[in-house]
Amino acid sequence: MRSISEAHVARPGLAVVEVAALDDATAFAVQELLAARCAIAAAERTVHEPGEPGVRLRLFLDLHPDDDQDDAVSEGNRAGTAPTGPV
Repeated sequence: MRSISEAHVARPGLAVVEVAALDDATAFAVQELLAARCAIAAAERTVHEPGEPGVRLRLFLDLHPDDDQDDAVSEGNRAGTAPTGPV
């Protein structure tokens, strides 16, 4: 699998999760469980490494997806402008 980018873990609450499972169905079931609890960038396919058992699936999750909007509102207030969108 590709290396993890610094952007994927740039702040607290961001994580890269790699799932190793016997088959695609199991790997995607784990992904669905995580998606029910937090915001994720879901994987569309699994990867099989030759010579290794099972498959791997990598997904990216954000434990605090609303923080991005809160940060934008705070920055707008510091700049002396009215926040846009719901507060």
